[in-house]
Amino acid sequence: MMEPLLDRPGPQIGRPSLGERMASCCSYRTLQAWLPILTWLPKYRLSWLQMDLIAGLTVGLTTVPQALAYAEVAGLPVQYGLYSAFMGGFIYTFLGTSKDVTLGPTAIMSLLCASYVGGDPVRAVLLSLICGTIQTAMALLRLGFLLDFISFPVIKGFTCAAAVTIAFGQVKNVLGLKDIPHEFFLQVYYTFYRIPETRAPPLFETTPNGTSISFGEIIEDFGGGLAVIPFMGVLESIAIAKAFASQNDYRINANQELFAIGLTNIMGSFVSAYPVTGSFGRTAVNSQTGVCTPAGGIVTGVVVLLSLAFLMPAFYYIPKASLAAVIICAVAPLVDYRVVMQFWRIRKLDLVPFLITFLLSFWEVQYGIVGGVVVSGLMLLYNVARPSIKVCDHGVLVMELDSGLSFPSTEYLNTVLYTQALQASPPRSVVLDCHHVNTVDYTVVNELRDLLRQFKLRGVALIFSGLQVLTDWVCSGLRPTMMKYNQ
Repeated sequence: MMEPLLDRPGPQIGRPSLGERMASCCSYRTLQAWLPILTWLPKYRLSWLQMDLIAGLTVGLTTVPQALAYAEVAGLPVQYGLYSAFMGGFIYTFLGTSKDVTLGPTAIMSLLCASYVGGDPVRAVLLSLICGTIQTAMALLRLGFLLDFISFPVIKGFTCAAAVTIAFGQVKNVLGLKDIPHEFFLQVYYTFYRIPETRAPPLFETTPNGTSISFGEIIEDFGGGLAVIPFMGVLESIAIAKAFASQNDYRINANQELFAIGLTNIMGSFVSAYPVTGSFGRTAVNSQTGVCTPAGGIVTGVVVLLSLAFLMPAFYYIPKASLAAVIICAVAPLVDYRVVMQFWRIRKLDLVPFLITFLLSFWEVQYGIVGGVVVSGLMLLYNVARPSIKVCDHGVLVMELDSGLSFPSTEYLNTVLYTQALQASPPRSVVLDCHHVNTVDYTVVNELRDLLRQFKLRGVALIFSGLQVLTDWVCSGLRPTMMKYNQ
């Protein structure tokens, strides 16, 4: 089993000199952080080689049919699935921090690409280059933390809806129906309406299009896809990496994973790949076959390259119905109905972003993601603006705050204190228990000053218990006022 990979060097205490900073940037430890292969390769054992070969070969044999099928989901010729399937194995071996993750075409990423490339291979390759550039820039700017703001219900809502959309989208190929609209609801209607036209599928068909458009027009057509696809690609891969890291007892580095995915998409664009990300199914196969290091990805990449070199003529005769069956079987496990009951038992409100993401994704995938993120953000902001306040009556009112105080919560705190204490007859003194408060801001300080004045005017006291002095300006601004009005 591969040993946990080292984290990047943490910040130094004090202000290092320019020479020290340059020495740190050029150190072997920093090089290890950017090239994790330097951490595990010197410790590589011969016993690991057999396991990596078996795992790489197994995943490679799984990758080939799935890559062909996912190219169909993306609306691209089948060979583009294989073009997209081998670069990740080579790049991730050097840059990845998970021994289990495999990068390549996935059902969800293929569905997203289909929404923006319109079946045009040139657009798909350009999208891979642009997404990789965005992801690499995010890694260099250490923006991996942004993914923490996308909640699990949003992820599950999207994956469940995507699985349903992808699986049903293949029914037309199983039945041999043509000219079915791409929009999900129209697709459902016309698929059932035209079932009497069911026939066996003919050979692949292509429609040449010689229309020329500029680079700027292509970028404009991508629109929101330039935000949705890079974020979803990273989110899917890192979620998979974290799950298997927890299962197999090692750690990953989110920014390094971001860098690996970005560079894979950049390099993949030079071999006609469309955007790729981590695959849950193939990662599970990789883990279960006992892979020991990311080197298994090299074997997988070689298998795909050999398939491209020697088997491509045979792929021409694979019926669409067969590829459709592969896709349906691959995405079926993504429909996790049990998670609904888990949300219900643990926190019912989590069903709101889940359902919004799930339902809107049938309209447009990007609307589902954006809708779920917005709702999750509003729920988060509501919790910030409405902190829990426990009120006990011990002769004086004791109010216990359960979190930090920030400007969105000031009006709510003001309202609670006015209604519970100042508007009571007679007015009541209050002890505000702040043991759990570890952050305040300037707006809060000003509001508390006003409250102290209102309590003094009514002849009662507002006493702060356990308030930590966080900064000099809090100490100089609020503390003297507290002492003055509480005497």
